[in-house]
Amino acid sequence: MIRTGQQYKESLSPDRQIWIDGERVKDVTAHPQFAPIVGIRARIHDLAHEAATQDVMSYADPATGERHSVACKPPLTQRDWHDKRAAVDTVLDEARGVVTRVGDETVGEMWSLLDGQRVLDELDPRFSANIRRHVARSVTDDLFHVSADTDPKGDRSKRPQDQDPDLLLRVVRETDSGIVVRGAKYETAAAYANQAFVKPAVADWGGTELSEYAAGFIVDMNTRGLKFLCRTGFAGRGKAEDYPLSHRVDEIDTLVVFDDVEIPWEDVLFHRHTEAAALLRTTLHRYSALPFTHRTLRLADLMIGAALWNVRQTGLERRPAVREKLAQLACYRESVNAHLTAAIAMGTTSPGGLFMPDQSLLHTGRVLACSQLPQMTHLARELCGGQICVTPDSASFADPEAGRWLEKFYSIDENWVADDRRKLLAFARDLLNSDYAGHRLTFQLFAQGPPFAQLAAVYHAFDWSGPLDLVRDAAGLSDRVRGPERD
Repeated sequence: MIRTGQQYKESLSPDRQIWIDGERVKDVTAHPQFAPIVGIRARIHDLAHEAATQDVMSYADPATGERHSVACKPPLTQRDWHDKRAAVDTVLDEARGVVTRVGDETVGEMWSLLDGQRVLDELDPRFSANIRRHVARSVTDDLFHVSADTDPKGDRSKRPQDQDPDLLLRVVRETDSGIVVRGAKYETAAAYANQAFVKPAVADWGGTELSEYAAGFIVDMNTRGLKFLCRTGFAGRGKAEDYPLSHRVDEIDTLVVFDDVEIPWEDVLFHRHTEAAALLRTTLHRYSALPFTHRTLRLADLMIGAALWNVRQTGLERRPAVREKLAQLACYRESVNAHLTAAIAMGTTSPGGLFMPDQSLLHTGRVLACSQLPQMTHLARELCGGQICVTPDSASFADPEAGRWLEKFYSIDENWVADDRRKLLAFARDLLNSDYAGHRLTFQLFAQGPPFAQLAAVYHAFDWSGPLDLVRDAAGLSDRVRGPERD
């Protein structure tokens, strides 16, 4: 059944070994750097209970009548994807910013493995049964599910065995109960999630078919032996009035250490088979690329809104040069939206029976969204102007003496008074120009995968036969002409 926000908070064991800023965290739900994002994740559960949003965030199972999360529902139709996009928009509206790792974007990675059941059956029939059970459990148990695949890596010119072998997570032994793993993985939101899908990264798995590094499994984040080493959060730096996004929607990234953690056999999805690992790496974002790219669409909307309000309050909206820049932002936004919409419209049935967005349109849309994001961010900075980096903080505006002068120089007319201008400039600064803004821009290389992996997905998804046949016919080439096939 759908959990409440309080039930989600109670599911986070106080015994977790979590560190941030050099201190052990006693209560992740109350710690000042975690509390805002934990609160947003709790709100996602509560939104499924509230009358105004229940039907957007949840659905009634036709067989049992029980309500389940729209986010975790395996997609069977186009309608399911439209429902998922509506649920994401509801969450982002509630957050008043962009939150990425809240579950809906990572549960799709398990659906990709569901499509690979044939390969899993060839390795061990238990593995395909395990993935089916975990996909079903993600629906019925309303768990906050995240994903872990990036290792510390070490020296990438060497095999894992030729350096500290634990730099890539590996299986160190098997027991009657399961496998024992050692190493570490980076994962956003791990410290306050319920479970994670752990899998190999894009890396050398040791050069052997039966590699100890080629393992995928589900891990309960309350499991003994896990240690959570978190980066410093942005909440608490400065005041919320000056950095509204940093204090509201910062998601904490974590190095999760597996200190000889035992994974029960029923939670192992594949083990010691590089074929399964390679299959997963090529299909990993088959579904999850859509909600990830959807977040970039929302980020584009925030940039357009911040830029447009800024040029309006200074009376520059009618200038042709300003309109050209706004039009460029609009083209970017609509191009991302067009790819998402078309990917759903042109979707097909996957090998596992799910409704799969058109892969070529989806992955090219993701490349477009990510590759142009730095340029669009700077364009929005230009439109907002230099005031986002020179405006004094809220305390100065509130000071009786300094505030009198700031009121004079920041008020334009009865529609744009100093306080509203300060709020707009503070929001734009945090969105485009703060430490948090820089972090979010770089975060795309982690959350969405590196550019080479994104382009590799495009290469494997694009239908090259159409252009080849077109040129064969236009150039009058004979049917004898052949080239090396793609791998």
